[in-house]
Amino acid sequence: MPQKISTCLWFDSEAEEAAAFYTSVFPNSKVVSTQRYPEGGEGVTGKPAGSVMTVSFEIEGREFLALNGGDDFKFNESVSFIIDCKDQEEADHYWNTLTTNGGQESMCGWLKDKYGVSWQIAPRRLNELLADPDKERAKRVMHAMLQMRRIDIAALEEAANGASKNQSAG
Repeated sequence: MPQKISTCLWFDSEAEEAAAFYTSVFPNSKVVSTQRYPEGGEGVTGKPAGSVMTVSFEIEGREFLALNGGDDFKFNESVSFIIDCKDQEEADHYWNTLTTNGGQESMCGWLKDKYGVSWQIAPRRLNELLADPDKERAKRVMHAMLQMRRIDIAALEEAANGASKNQSAG
């Protein structure tokens, strides 16, 4: 049964490449189907007949549609995907993989991949520390996180425990 709500990602002409990339990055992922532009649509869409129109794919059971719609729209930070990471190793894996070959690091665990899609790499421990009932500990963690690009769990733990690490992780 199709998902009630799914995500459509608009690309100029990289839908097939992007779907292959995302399904290689995340476990339990697959390309489901590829649709091609039909004859006669060239004048309206600007895309040649037979070229890839959409690619349906799944990541961890979530349905996505990659659309080759042209260069009218670009991705921006107003929409991002959050990756829940169990530990530093998993967080580093996604950070490194998604910033490779043209991806861009940002602040506080945010990045853009090589297609311009925004991601938040969110280690569970960060959320636990930010929710600490000791408001001063949580405040120190928040301050430390705001200085980071890639989230460094050990540095957050140090901040929570009152240690100061005057360098940004990355």
